Amino acid sequence: MKKEIIATDKAPAAIGPYSQAVKAGDMIFTSGMIPIDPATNTLVEGGIEVQAKQAISNLKALLEAAGSSMDKVVKTVVFIKNMDDFGKVNEIYSGFFTENCPARSCVEVARLPKDVLIEIEAIALA
Repeated sequence: MKKEIIATDKAPAAIGPYSQAVKAGDMIFTSGMIPIDPATNTLVEGGIEVQAKQAISNLKALLEAAGSSMDKVVKTVVFIKNMDDFGKVNEIYSGFFTENCPARSCVEVARLPKDVLIEIEAIALA
């Protein structure tokens, strides 16, 4: 099986020794997307709703660059800084995943890169 590295300037650039996404066979595995505006490479200003929307928008752009889409996502993992924000995150998330939603895990973590409030990764069909 061939491994193809996926990169796009429509999602935040990798800030370490990893790829934005990897396509292996008919599957796409993304790295965690955080709420960085890819045009300015800066953290978006605002609370969890603003950050969730940007992080998921970055995920969407990355999947599209890989030739996939949000409706082909089979699994997501959402990392949030505060589980009290789960309802707000769920509201934003449901705007991107409207039918045949993927499997999902959501985990509260102590700290995320750049001290963001949310990070999301996905596995999708190509």
